Amino acid sequence: MYYMDKYKLWLNSPIIDKETKDELRALGGNDREIEERFYKDLEFGTGGLRGIIGAGTNRMNRYTVGKAIQGFANYIKKQGKEAMNKGVAIAFDSRRFSKEFAEGAALVLNANGIQTYIYTELQPTPVLSYTVRALNAIAGIIVTASHNPPEYNGLKIYWEDGAQVTDNRDVDIIAEVQSIDDFGHIKTMSLDEAKQKGLYNIVNDKVLDNYISKVISLSINRDIIKKMGKDIKIVYTPLHGAGNKPVRRVLKELGFENVNVVPEQELPDPDFSTVTYPNPEEREALKLAIDHAQAIDADIVIGTDPDADRVGVVVRNTKDEYMMLTGNQVGELLVDYYLGALKSKDKLPDNGIIIKTIVTSELGGEIAKHYGVEPVDTLTGFKFICSKMKEYEESGRGRFLFGYEESNGYLAGDFVRDKDGVITTMLICEMAAYYKSKGMTLYDALQAIWTRFGYYKDVLVPIVLEGIEGMEKIKSAMNELRGNPPEEIANVKVSFIEDYLHDESLKLPKSNVLKYRLDDGSWFAIRPSGTEPKLKVYFSTHGDTKRVVDNRMEEIKAHVLDLLK
Repeated sequence: MYYMDKYKLWLNSPIIDKETKDELRALGGNDREIEERFYKDLEFGTGGLRGIIGAGTNRMNRYTVGKAIQGFANYIKKQGKEAMNKGVAIAFDSRRFSKEFAEGAALVLNANGIQTYIYTELQPTPVLSYTVRALNAIAGIIVTASHNPPEYNGLKIYWEDGAQVTDNRDVDIIAEVQSIDDFGHIKTMSLDEAKQKGLYNIVNDKVLDNYISKVISLSINRDIIKKMGKDIKIVYTPLHGAGNKPVRRVLKELGFENVNVVPEQELPDPDFSTVTYPNPEEREALKLAIDHAQAIDADIVIGTDPDADRVGVVVRNTKDEYMMLTGNQVGELLVDYYLGALKSKDKLPDNGIIIKTIVTSELGGEIAKHYGVEPVDTLTGFKFICSKMKEYEESGRGRFLFGYEESNGYLAGDFVRDKDGVITTMLICEMAAYYKSKGMTLYDALQAIWTRFGYYKDVLVPIVLEGIEGMEKIKSAMNELRGNPPEEIANVKVSFIEDYLHDESLKLPKSNVLKYRLDDGSWFAIRPSGTEPKLKVYFSTHGDTKRVVDNRMEEIKAHVLDLLK
């Protein structure tokens, strides 16, 4: 159906409420905006739903969310009565309409005869993952758009193992959502009726208490915290999101007494008014925290994104400046510290594994090998790390110790099946205390890693391509690279290409990723983002000295980005 026909259908539909129609009428003759809102349906992908909030088929609103949840309900009903009775756990973050979308999702599920268990205040994504398993629920939903700008919201869908849906299940759920061609097919009921029928339930406080206890149990060097807990000065920002209460609670109960929360960013704010983009991977998002750290002479700055699954870290370098660590560097530090601490306590198993993604630096794998731990690669996205984690758990071939990806997502322990900013913040603080007890900063620890393993540099260049034209440019770029692959980059031969969409020998699920390995050990990879209008280009170089590696990185980047023009 042509986009203008869809627009008129919404204006004339008896199902669409007056407020939504008023928003659409206010668009007037803005044909471009109408096209953007209606040229397609907001896509329910493998991770769930994500988009700009507003009226239209290509926007996040009560109707597109309702359609997604009705499709999910239909899938659950096909699993049988037991699945329906096990129910769905639901949580939400601090974004606009997050609570309303969460409650609306619960009522759609309730109207389909499915039990729900919902939190009454915002919670981190990893808490939702844990809750699914703790309640023995069939599935979970969290309303969040992670670190996207404030105009976005979304849904993440989890299955009974606590991980985001993968395998063929995601395909079947997507098919159920796509089969709904009329908003009139979305069932719902009133909150009072759902409560009277015992379908709408509030999550017991004990679930969160147990999660906090399990996080604390992952601490390895309690003696170090006892020794350094007063001395190490930590600045933390939740970036107006869900991390504030659980992070502070964990650190306090462990004995970190000098935790300074950025006051301007402590409370929930759906507009994220103190930042342009609430992404702790970016230094700009942590500017207020860094300013606060400078004022009080802090040792470390930590920030979590709005749903508290990602973590950004700033440390002091040898010039006593506050330096932003990359996601790869944080992961490498954590792998070295965590495995080393386990070994020192004689808790490192013979069959231990770490899991990282194909676009994550190779240095973490080299560190793992040093400790006798096997590094395992999987596709980009933490759901694939957790899927591989489950595979090893069920086969008994290896014991999961740690998982991470370059985009600032990390996990230790086996009770959460997604990246966890609460666990990670605790481990980073413990690690910083450990090194401070030795007269070292985390930057000193990173330098020591480079001395042992060589210097690695890893860079991500995101190319933003929004709207209809952007989608076409991304598709065209990937097709061109497959049709005319480069044989040489910056005067070095391309030794081989890994095409994760077409190469069956790679033994991973199909994914639109191209990775080019060069004769000198460097590599670069290109993939469309699954959640944002971006083409992501990853670069990696390594060698004996920083100067050589930096120069090589610039040569490869310049050549590849010129190709993409």
